[in-house]
Amino acid sequence: MLDRRQTLALLAYGSGFLSTAQAQSPYPNGPLRFVVPYPPGGPTDLMARLLQPELQKRLGVPVIVENKSGAGGNLGSAEVAKHVPADGQTILLAASGPMAVNGVFYKSMAFSALSDLDVVVQLSAFPLVLEVHPSVKANSLTEFIAAAKAQKEPFRYASAGNGTPQHLAGELFARASGVRLIHVPYKGAGPALTDLLGNQVDVMFDIVASSLQHLQARKLKPIAVTSAKRSPALPQVPTMAEAGLASFETTAWHGIAVRAGTSTQVIKKLNATFLDIFKDPAFRTKWEAIGTPVVAGTPNDFGRLVRTESVRLGRVIRESGITAD
Repeated sequence: MLDRRQTLALLAYGSGFLSTAQAQSPYPNGPLRFVVPYPPGGPTDLMARLLQPELQKRLGVPVIVENKSGAGGNLGSAEVAKHVPADGQTILLAASGPMAVNGVFYKSMAFSALSDLDVVVQLSAFPLVLEVHPSVKANSLTEFIAAAKAQKEPFRYASAGNGTPQHLAGELFARASGVRLIHVPYKGAGPALTDLLGNQVDVMFDIVASSLQHLQARKLKPIAVTSAKRSPALPQVPTMAEAGLASFETTAWHGIAVRAGTSTQVIKKLNATFLDIFKDPAFRTKWEAIGTPVVAGTPNDFGRLVRTESVRLGRVIRESGITAD
């Protein structure tokens, strides 16, 4: 019969063996769920579809893209934040809305992006372009601001809906420039763009890739882009800072997140896998063609972005009284 000391030693050995076995267990150990919290066909879904075969090739398991849309991205995000094991077998295409805006924008939330999700890597930083209908008598940012201030009635700016990057870009611009604009929300960027082309509204802050064909056809006039650097798709268009609005920068960003509590080893492996994908020159070309630079970076880099944007955009929403209605 074992004495107390022998029993404790055996238990310690067994515990150590299990911990080692768990740490060395393969990841992933089955198909990977890739949750996209928006409908098929949009830019967020497109990113997942581009990444899917690359992840399968490097991880050696099937990757199943699952669109779970609703409530501004909250339903799919809550699925990963609250309803899956913290084992990294389910990953989320995390968008700026659910990660940094919706916690303030919606009266009630089923999850907290800051405490219920662990971030892995930033994927995108889509620049937006301040564009106007050709009837607007302005060809530069200085001229646009002067025209807006001289208007008896404020310019009307379209967006993809309350709380979207297009909406918040307009709010940030109005604050930075001292210009008054009237927000006209639509159910998606498509209808908003249609009315801008039809001169039902005057202005829009749109993701460059969405409006590029209309800008190239000169059906719309680009004034400035909202990113820190010029967009390769619109190299002749200055940034807001270059055009005179110092320090103005905002983008529509996305990344990868997993349920909080996922092991550091799993997060490191996922991060390394995405970094390896973005090292491939052919993939980088495909990625940049959808309108975003390659961002990548560490989990800490992405976490810092989520925290700072939550504060910055949350303040804008509270002070402006923006709601989900």
